[in-house]
Amino acid sequence: MPIVTDASVLLAVAFADEDAALAAAVLDAIQDQGALVPAQFWFEVWNVLVMSERRGRITPLQTHALLAELSAQPIEVDPVPPDAAVLNLAREHRLTVYDAAYLELARRQNATLATLDDALLASARAIGVPIFEARA
Repeated sequence: MPIVTDASVLLAVAFADEDAALAAAVLDAIQDQGALVPAQFWFEVWNVLVMSERRGRITPLQTHALLAELSAQPIEVDPVPPDAAVLNLAREHRLTVYDAAYLELARRQNATLATLDDALLASARAIGVPIFEARA
């Protein structure tokens, strides 16, 4: 079963102050299981990388290398989900619509969710969506 992963996890490999161990574990797992992401995933990735360049956290060369690495992963983009399901999750759990899209996808696909976002983790736990945890 593919893992639903958000941008925060996969981008953590690029930043020393993020949870790179979890990111590495997710990357290893998606080599075997594949990943599912909602339609906005790549826009989030690109935005974080460009904003990080502007802040001097990474260089354009590092952006290029990371995008090449991510593009080589077995990541499948899910089509636009049912709007009512996403909006209801966003309302019920006080999430952004973007985060609710990850939660809706994981729930609909009975998939494990990988994220570093605390609110998204709490919401997933509240509705019984399994959470990806790195093995020690």
